[in-house]
Amino acid sequence: MDVQPDAAPARPTTDRRPRVSFEFFPPKTAELETQLWRAVDRLAPLGPTFVSVTYGAGGSTRERTLGVLKRMLAETPLRPAAHLTCVAAAREEVDQVVRDYWEAGVRHIVALRGDPPGQLGGAYEPGPECYRNAGELTAAIARIAPFEISVAAYPEKHPESPSILQDIDVLKAKVDAGATRAITQFFLDTEAFFRFVDRVRKAGISIPIVPGVMPVTSVKGLKRMAEISHARIPERVAKVFDGLDADPETRSLVSATMASELCKELVSNGFSELHFYTLNRAELVYAVCRMLGVTAPPVEAAA
Repeated sequence: MDVQPDAAPARPTTDRRPRVSFEFFPPKTAELETQLWRAVDRLAPLGPTFVSVTYGAGGSTRERTLGVLKRMLAETPLRPAAHLTCVAAAREEVDQVVRDYWEAGVRHIVALRGDPPGQLGGAYEPGPECYRNAGELTAAIARIAPFEISVAAYPEKHPESPSILQDIDVLKAKVDAGATRAITQFFLDTEAFFRFVDRVRKAGISIPIVPGVMPVTSVKGLKRMAEISHARIPERVAKVFDGLDADPETRSLVSATMASELCKELVSNGFSELHFYTLNRAELVYAVCRMLGVTAPPVEAAA
């Protein structure tokens, strides 16, 4: 298949190491906070281009998100990107969060409409005081400060969209509003991803399209996320993972192998950036990165 990659003039060789980025979420408990920072410590030496921190609908994690971002800026070499959603929040409130991010030293925002509170994957009816969608949110962010702005893309169609064509129109509107990168929803069907990118390029959209990769940490969780996001689970993937929630060691080995194979296929088709949904766990993502040749630089011996 003739795939047009992430705006690069030529395809890299198949053994080229990709650039990687990682997504984390703000923890709710002390135990989960320990898990988050353990994952950050493990993955930071791999030199990600950026790491992103999620933001709850209606600002439900606003302070926790900002706290994680500030600690990353103060204590690590990472370049954090702040997620921002606009559901169930007045424009003035959202604009203040944007200003708070800039004041804290954040220079990259992942602009998302978001899901309604308590309705993962649910339809959204914006109030008159709210931004209606990610395009309006992107335009507002660009007006407030010169952020780098990433947005979402959906290789297998957004659950609320009537067609891929409308999805592409929505993506183009976000680019026109100031988006500089699109990060995709996770997928397991690479052919669907390649078809989507070809259609995006033919529509005249040239910003990088970064594949979103989610190694399988739970078969039950995978099925739930795929159902919500309308991501297809190919039959061969379903067969391989069938029953493996009861066998976590084998599941981890299979997950790392399959995720690395997916990533290698993406890289061989010219996609030089990969974004990993870590779920605040480092083990699988670290293993996949190793298999892709993404490793920490060697520690120099003391003189």
